[in-house]
Amino acid sequence: MIRRNHIALLLMVAGLATRPLSAQSIADTTVHREGWKKVVVVPSVLIGAGLVTMTDNDVFDRFEIEEERNEHLPRFRTHADDYLQYAPIVAVYGLNALGMKGEHDFANRTVLLVKSELIMAALVLPLKKLTAVPRPDTGAPTSFPSGHTAQAFAAATFLHKEYGKEHPLYSVIGYTTAAGIGVLRVLNNRHWMSDVLAGAGIGILSTNLAYLTHQYKWGKHHKHLSGATIIPSYGQKAMGLYVSIPIR
Repeated sequence: MIRRNHIALLLMVAGLATRPLSAQSIADTTVHREGWKKVVVVPSVLIGAGLVTMTDNDVFDRFEIEEERNEHLPRFRTHADDYLQYAPIVAVYGLNALGMKGEHDFANRTVLLVKSELIMAALVLPLKKLTAVPRPDTGAPTSFPSGHTAQAFAAATFLHKEYGKEHPLYSVIGYTTAAGIGVLRVLNNRHWMSDVLAGAGIGILSTNLAYLTHQYKWGKHHKHLSGATIIPSYGQKAMGLYVSIPIR
């Protein structure tokens, strides 16, 4: 079987994601330093863990993990991860359709989702081109970070933001599902462990940034957060993010 410490690392992704985020509280009119720390601390840990896993070490070595996968589950294949990565998003709109009100109205919720998806794409796609890490199965230079895992954790954070405050179990289910996507990407031999960990961090960061910088100019006016702005930028050869943070 794949070593227990490797499975524990994957499950830790879900645990890290759930606990700190539930304690987030942002001021009404400005972005405080504490708010930004809470937004970036968990993603930084996960992305850092992904970078460590890329190195040659005796604890979490991506090649060693792949060898164990190939030894014990060489023929494992499933397409469940292609669909489950969106499950938390479906859950948010499904719960709302059933009459359970989330944190925001439909218009603001949808804008927040679109923003998080744009931020995630603006981070994942350039990194894939810049790093050009070969996939473990085909060798295609698009392995780092895992887009499926980033999507899954962005969606899980979306579910957490909308329903986790009143219903913590939904956060647990969302992040557990996202961690499962990461496991499946490794077992499908589509990604290295490093790709999955970094993808998880990017997914959480993307949705955190979307919520932290939202202006609530659509539909019902809820809590006004910050004057910070994040705009995905696209060029002919590169993509990135324009970030504007007011200093008061």
